[in-house]
Amino acid sequence: QVQLVESGGGLVQAGGSLRLSCVASGRTFSSYTLGWFRQAPGKEREFVAGISSYGYSTYYADSVKGRFTISRDNAKNTGYLQMNSLKPEDAAVYHCAARTGTKIYTTRMEYGYWGQGTQVTVSS
Repeated sequence: QVQLVESGGGLVQAGGSLRLSCVASGRTFSSYTLGWFRQAPGKEREFVAGISSYGYSTYYADSVKGRFTISRDNAKNTGYLQMNSLKPEDAAVYHCAARTGTKIYTTRMEYGYWGQGTQVTVSS
């Protein structure tokens, strides 16, 4: 079992930056691949970025590629999502998710552990 808690969301102007954090507790953090997903009102939860268990591999949705960076610090049991050049369409609740293993998946059903989410609002 692993518990995930996100933080770092807030209100930012378009073009601004935020860094989200995902703190994990429970079993060995380095055993888990991490994913960030987001869900805007009335929309499906969508994949944003993923990072393999030791951070060797990352993968991004096309919509955020070049603007967002996913990283992790296994010594601190923490994952991060650095979001730059934010757009109004990036506004959503952002969720951290984890799954055992090293492979990155982009579908939500592959992740067994989820945080409650943190709200990101982008004003135009």
